[in-house]
Amino acid sequence: DGDNAAAMRYTEARMTAVSRSLLEGIDQDTVDFRPTYDAEDNEPVVLPANFPNLLANGAQGIAVGMATSIPPHNVGEICDALRHLIKFPNASITKLVDFISGPDFPTGGVLVEGRDSIISAYETGKGGFRVRSKWEVEKLKGGSYQIVVTEIPYQVQKSRLIERIADLIHTRKLIFLGDVRDESSEEIRLVLEPKSRNVDPAVLMESLFKQTDLETRISLNMNALNSENVPQVMSLREVLRAFLDHRRNVLVRRSQFRLGKIDHRLEILEGFLIAYLNIDELIRIIREDDHPKQVIMSTFDLTEVQAESILNMRLRSLRRLEEEGIRKEHYELIAEREGLVGLLESEDQQWQSINGQIKEIKALYGSGALGDRRTEIGDIPEEIEIPLEAMIEKEPVTVILSAKGWIRAMKGHGVERADVKYKEGDEENFVVPAYRTDKFLVFSGTGRFYTLPVDRLPGGRGFGEPLSLMVDLEAGTSIIEAKVYEADNKLLVASTEGRGFVVEEKAVMAQTRSGKKSLNVSDSYKAKFCIKIEGDSVAVVGQNRKLLIFAVEELPEMARGKGVMLQKYKDGGLSDVKTFTLEKGLSWRWGQDKNRTETDLIAWQGKRASAGRMAPNGFPKNNKFY
Repeated sequence: DGDNAAAMRYTEARMTAVSRSLLEGIDQDTVDFRPTYDAEDNEPVVLPANFPNLLANGAQGIAVGMATSIPPHNVGEICDALRHLIKFPNASITKLVDFISGPDFPTGGVLVEGRDSIISAYETGKGGFRVRSKWEVEKLKGGSYQIVVTEIPYQVQKSRLIERIADLIHTRKLIFLGDVRDESSEEIRLVLEPKSRNVDPAVLMESLFKQTDLETRISLNMNALNSENVPQVMSLREVLRAFLDHRRNVLVRRSQFRLGKIDHRLEILEGFLIAYLNIDELIRIIREDDHPKQVIMSTFDLTEVQAESILNMRLRSLRRLEEEGIRKEHYELIAEREGLVGLLESEDQQWQSINGQIKEIKALYGSGALGDRRTEIGDIPEEIEIPLEAMIEKEPVTVILSAKGWIRAMKGHGVERADVKYKEGDEENFVVPAYRTDKFLVFSGTGRFYTLPVDRLPGGRGFGEPLSLMVDLEAGTSIIEAKVYEADNKLLVASTEGRGFVVEEKAVMAQTRSGKKSLNVSDSYKAKFCIKIEGDSVAVVGQNRKLLIFAVEELPEMARGKGVMLQKYKDGGLSDVKTFTLEKGLSWRWGQDKNRTETDLIAWQGKRASAGRMAPNGFPKNNKFY
């Protein structure tokens, strides 16, 4: 839940078995020591570490110009990989992943990363792992059900997770979810109640995975100090190899330390044995000489250590029983010394010893309640198409885009335009009925399309926000068209030069702020038209008042380009364009409130890029259809 740790005065510390393993042999010259920061004491440069702590418990940290992120792993799997690497030093990452199948988090969960992705991450030392919560469906009376989450991803705070889910319910972004309850005790138990029993549990959970920390991505950045104290991003094999090399170094130093202790003890024992053989003479020397130490050394050819040990010997040690014990200890130490010498001279024996140590680690920590894998290895989740209505309520709104580019979404359809207020000097441009679940398509004078989720548009209070804050729209750029995105539609886009083409709306759907370029323009001509293809014919009228009608089929269908000439001009450019059904006739505004439809259009029909003929009598003087 993210609770703070208790104050120091309320806590006690006691080393666990793992801690003792990390320190094992630290007093036997296994590692180097250095002065502490205040030079009052010494501290180990690195721990002997008879436990693969870096991978087992993981590590996270940020330093100057670098960071590390290593998730925890299963100790038993690490030990299996280490023993395999001892036997096959050049084992591939693919083979090692057969042993270490991925991170193992203490909070469980389900690892849903593909094997290829896991191998790639371990090969490079960088990557990530998708982890999902573990959940199950509990059947209730009447055919209803509830979803129970029993495990949540590593380092996700349960309290914040619940707050996030509750907030999504409150803001109607999870309209299929009715309620969330925390029934946790020592075990995690989050209860999710759907609004209807007809909601598919998989769809509901998929929407939660996308919007909450019920699914997280754990990063991998195996950046660690190598044996030369240089930061290095290591692969899985390099990390395992570094641990094995360290353990071999510890083994050698510990053996050499023990060998030195044995040699020292053998020297003393050999002096004792000489003393037992000459006990009467020793007693006489000690009683009569003023400097017995030098006399003993010269008389029996003993070292200073041997002489000092004899002089410090207690009288009770002169018993026959003690002599036999010393001879037995001397024999055992000789045998141990031979074993250590053989170990130091044989690399194979050293790896056999390390292999035995790793086997003991697995026996202690790699099985049972402590060592069993907690994070389940799952399959890559299938793509479940989540209807937008599962995350956003299909609420009717009216999108208003002003002449100066201020946008907002007012609740409901049928907004009274006269009641809509604009900033001083601004006015109405586009008023479009839509739903919260829609995408809003905007086409600018630069020939670029932009896509905006309607649910993210500012509300109807106030004047909204400038469109330029939501997309990368240059100041002063005109908006040619604004409409609700319809994937099956086709659009005709054209420039002032009179060039254009047909484009599918799904081809101009933009996922980024920069939008998607479609119609190529220049400084001398801009994008001017973006109309929905309705019918089988295109009517174009130029600034020279000439009208041309041709089939839609003559226009190329493309995603981006300059387009083809719609109509040939000697002077001026394109004034207006319209698509219609030839059989029904061509309509245009007649007077202030009437429309006129002309069905006899043979005189104006021709091929694309023709000059056309003068528009019929009564055609609007502004050379516009409407």
